[in-house]
Amino acid sequence: MELQPSILREISDEHGLLPQPLTSKYTSSEDKLILEDELQRITLVGELQVQTSVTGVIVAVHGVEPEDDKGKFHVKDYCFQQLPAQDPLPSLEQDRYLVFVSGLEIGSKCEQQFNLQLFVDMVTGQLGCPEQQAANANIAAVIVAGNSLSKDTQTKDTLTKAKYLTKNTVAGSVEAMKSLDDYLVQLAACTDVVVLPGEFDPCNYTLPQQPLHRCMFPQAARYPTLHCATNPYEAVIEGIRVLGTSGQPVQDIYRYSSLEDGLQILDKTLEWGHLAPTAPDTLGCYPYYDEDPFILKECPHILFSGNQNKFQHKTHKGSDGQRVLVLSVPRFCQTGTAALVNLRTLESFPMVFQSEIGSDTMEVDSPVAEK
Repeated sequence: MELQPSILREISDEHGLLPQPLTSKYTSSEDKLILEDELQRITLVGELQVQTSVTGVIVAVHGVEPEDDKGKFHVKDYCFQQLPAQDPLPSLEQDRYLVFVSGLEIGSKCEQQFNLQLFVDMVTGQLGCPEQQAANANIAAVIVAGNSLSKDTQTKDTLTKAKYLTKNTVAGSVEAMKSLDDYLVQLAACTDVVVLPGEFDPCNYTLPQQPLHRCMFPQAARYPTLHCATNPYEAVIEGIRVLGTSGQPVQDIYRYSSLEDGLQILDKTLEWGHLAPTAPDTLGCYPYYDEDPFILKECPHILFSGNQNKFQHKTHKGSDGQRVLVLSVPRFCQTGTAALVNLRTLESFPMVFQSEIGSDTMEVDSPVAEK
């Protein structure tokens, strides 16, 4: 990929060469697809599309290398890793719900404090009639999928300035973390809360990201219902296997392919059998030697990705009858939307919170409340 950022090109800028153009995607018509193993590499042409492929995908190809076109493998057919076997769905006697929310971005200019408090009140049963509150009591857990803090809280001055110049200043992330703790303590008092780190949260940058330390939440940490998890996150909740990330792998694949839709990219990761194929090429990753923790070894029932542009969902069907709910969780600070999944039926719905401060307009759209 000629447009892919390179440290060598950055160094060449010092010699007066033209800088690389700024763009949201690094694909071009000149990109080539190369199959590589420990011994050799060969250019692929034919059925396997260049623009919808990314580096790091394991693929088996069937084709020929013509005598008149040496060095190029003409692909006639190909296949990726098949989905592993899936555990049978549990038979739940009543509806149980799982709530996904991401991109709170506390500390930013677009932070939606009032809508976020509406969301907390809805989950904790402080909104609605008794029937609605009874439905909210069936929420099994709330998963906060990354970017709880805004990028604005990451001030470069604290890294570049001398220590004596920043002695009496307070980092922006401190107040934002206090505000996040105020919301989490309300949720943790009523249900299980799982907090994943994200790109802008105070955590290590490379994947897999380690859990946020409980000392960051002095109020919410008093409850055993607060669970600080890794990113990617995998768990079994009410017999349902849940797997997902805070969105970095999907965003990276978006930049290095022609795939435009986050849901389509997430569905592709299931097809490839790999959560983050572009790591460590273009996505920061801890250097594993003997294993790759992002390879799908067990088939989930729910695969989610946080910090997407909009709420989307679909059912991915495997070759052996596997059925996976693929869920795109939108950024709450921009959409005021959370995602709700019925664990009994694996149906998903958006929970939309909209309000206009200073007016009499307030709207809460929740399928839990309707049920």
